[in-house]
Amino acid sequence: MRDTRESRLLLVLLVAIAFALITVDIRGGEDSPVDGARRAAATVFGPIENGVASAVDPVGNAIAAVRDSGDRHDRIAELERQNAALKAKLGSDDRNRSRLQQLDKMLKVAGEGQYGIKGAQVIAIGAAQGFSWTITIDVGADDGIKRDMTVLNGDGLVGRVTTVGPNSATVLLASDPDFTVGTRIEGNDELGFASGQGDRPLRVELLNGKAQVKKGDRLVTFGSQADKPFVPGVPVGVVSRVDPSGGGLTRTLYVTPFVSFTKLDVVGVVVQTPEKDPRDTVLPDKPEPTPTPTVTVTVTPSAQAPGDGEFQQQDQ
Repeated sequence: MRDTRESRLLLVLLVAIAFALITVDIRGGEDSPVDGARRAAATVFGPIENGVASAVDPVGNAIAAVRDSGDRHDRIAELERQNAALKAKLGSDDRNRSRLQQLDKMLKVAGEGQYGIKGAQVIAIGAAQGFSWTITIDVGADDGIKRDMTVLNGDGLVGRVTTVGPNSATVLLASDPDFTVGTRIEGNDELGFASGQGDRPLRVELLNGKAQVKKGDRLVTFGSQADKPFVPGVPVGVVSRVDPSGGGLTRTLYVTPFVSFTKLDVVGVVVQTPEKDPRDTVLPDKPEPTPTPTVTVTVTPSAQAPGDGEFQQQDQ
């Protein structure tokens, strides 16, 4: 269109009409007479505007993409968190199953020995008393724990309580060099005293220097006066070596303990002593001996050919 007087007048007229419609629309509010026309225009031109905006607004598209990517990242992070929590739960379940097995063994020992026990969990290992072999358990005076009580687990003798706090206690392990407990050999009742040697087998001095003892014999606690610090019948270990008898008043044995002192988790403190000595009933069943295969060799004499080894004379 050429710039003529008529075209300028038409432009002014259109601008005036536009301003008039805007004024009417603003004053009308929700009841505006042009609302229907505006909706119709939006219906017709809306899709076109969206398409044009998507095509001509790459910055907006990039922001939306980053926002969506962030949402996806958050979802992935949440899934990873849930996965880690599930793995931790599974690991915890495995640990709980292990603890249940330990608890089951310990309750079996307590039942067979008629020991009243207070279950506890090991919460610390180490230098509560210098370089001693000790553990800290999560029960104390508030739970009825006292000094010089026997501590055991599902395998046997763990140690004795040495110090007691309101909610925790320290246990001196049977492997400690300062630890000594009276013992009795299964079957022949030979008495002795076992002492800890750290990570080495317990050293046992039998009172009878001529006692008949052999590798594989098993020992239990003899018990103390008034059952403190040791109740009778708790499994101690298996004889792994016997020193030759030198004609002395005592005889030395070395005993591998039933308890693994570096793998302690669930233990029990004996808070009620048995009415009678359980003797050897708490010891585990002896393993069945493995039969030694024997090989029998049968020698079969070889057959001789007719005339072998014989002198034959032929008539000529």
